[in-house]
Amino acid sequence: MPAVTVDNLLSLPRITRPEGGLARPVVSLTTAPRGFEGEGFPVRRAFAGVDPQQLDPFVHMDEMGEVEYAPGEPKGTPWHPHRGFETVTYMIDGIFEHHDSTGGGGVITDGDTQWMTAGAGILHIEAPPEAVVVRGGLFHGLQLWVNLPASDKWVPPRYQDIGRDKVTLASSPDGGALVRVIAGDVAGHAGPGATHTPIAMLHATVSPGAELVLPWRPDFNALVYALSGRGAVGEERRPFAAGQLAVLGAGDTVTVRADETQESRSPNLEVIVLGGRPINEPVAWYGPFVMNTDDEIRQAMADFQAGRMGRIPAGS
Repeated sequence: MPAVTVDNLLSLPRITRPEGGLARPVVSLTTAPRGFEGEGFPVRRAFAGVDPQQLDPFVHMDEMGEVEYAPGEPKGTPWHPHRGFETVTYMIDGIFEHHDSTGGGGVITDGDTQWMTAGAGILHIEAPPEAVVVRGGLFHGLQLWVNLPASDKWVPPRYQDIGRDKVTLASSPDGGALVRVIAGDVAGHAGPGATHTPIAMLHATVSPGAELVLPWRPDFNALVYALSGRGAVGEERRPFAAGQLAVLGAGDTVTVRADETQESRSPNLEVIVLGGRPINEPVAWYGPFVMNTDDEIRQAMADFQAGRMGRIPAGS
């Protein structure tokens, strides 16, 4: 799991451990079921079984892989539409290409992020490059859907290419945890992602036996998803492990601790920490469309069928 790493964590800016404050407790702990997406690549449905009100402003999250493809096996998604939200594709291992009907796109690999605001409507495709399909290899990433408030659902589509060199890096005071801030502000460390909905997103690597305590905006919700490893989360140090999502309650700090002993295949506790200001609006969700009403969903389907969400570029 390379993502972005550094040789000396103590050379990074520190995230000051908050004094006092209210540690957030665990409200629910769920294990993500496995499934398939797109043309057949394996995923874990991180939000399955969680009350949508606890997730707001987030709608959906898939952990893609981790899978070691044989030659000829890598898969992606066909061209498809989106409207009403933002997709965030974070690549940890492997290579993915993105193309969309506005001309946006590029290649993402270890530690890169593609942030696409679908807004009023867009067509896009995500797939491994041909060379990767031929040789196979490790594939591991994350795709998150961030809802847009009604006032922003009709904004023009936008694409952001967030390279690994743009991600903000920080460490815990003792150097026991590496924090990569992708979006939002964590203890004064701002990530590069520009968001319509106020959120924070980070990837933390917590060394065996280390603890990470993050100051967290009290008006944000807080979700912690374990990509690999074992540890504990929340005020009560609730045990959790790879493939599990912890929803935290009210408070202004998030606590994650790695077990002293980890498996050799997963030497650290790797977590994604998410939070955002709830939109508190009705959600109508059907396939690739996230709107406020069923009528808006029907309109989205009609607009897609009529070609009003863009057209696939020639030669694609």
